Amino acid sequence: MFPSVLAKIIARFKKEREKMDHLIVGLGNPGRRYEKTRHNIGFMALETLAGRLEIELEHKSFDAFWGKGTVSGRKVLLAEPQTYMNLSGTAVRQLQMFFKTEIRNLIVIHDDLDLPFGSVRLKAGGGTAGHKGLLSIQNNMGSTAFTRVRLGIGKPVDKFRIEGYVLEPFHEEERAALPDILSQAAGAVTEIVLNGLQQAMNKCQAKNTNFQKKEE
Repeated sequence: MFPSVLAKIIARFKKEREKMDHLIVGLGNPGRRYEKTRHNIGFMALETLAGRLEIELEHKSFDAFWGKGTVSGRKVLLAEPQTYMNLSGTAVRQLQMFFKTEIRNLIVIHDDLDLPFGSVRLKAGGGTAGHKGLLSIQNNMGSTAFTRVRLGIGKPVDKFRIEGYVLEPFHEEERAALPDILSQAAGAVTEIVLNGLQQAMNKCQAKNTNFQKKEE
């Protein structure tokens, strides 16, 4: 009986370790205290994407909650690091190494103070603009050559309020707009997986323009 049990464990291990085409990471802080805050919009967008793709973040290992699925035959792994924002790279590096995903196929969804609320922008490579989650990923991966889905949260007039600002809940009017923004972010990630970054950028820019007109 023991060899049979061992064989099942080995088979499951091999299946779990299959190479994934894309690793998609939403950034945020774990715990109920932070779940509705601006800094956790990356988590929110990832959960919207997970719901759309019917992927459950049922596994807890590699310092993350994660789950696997497909997008038109492409294997994707969705993950939420559970290390707190400034150590996000620890989880990302473990997942990337175990599932052998290429750095160019790592997609990171995160909040961005330098964009107005409601903006969704896509970018490959570049700096971190002081974002501790991105900095941790950059340091752990030894590269900036990953794709970012930047979700604007705006910034306070008083720059000394930034740390508190990102950990505050969204205002009521912002919460009303969130479903559309999160849906747009999920759509942008899907477009990247299916058709590449450039085509996704073109579509995302058009949708941002329409959103801004609607807000005006």
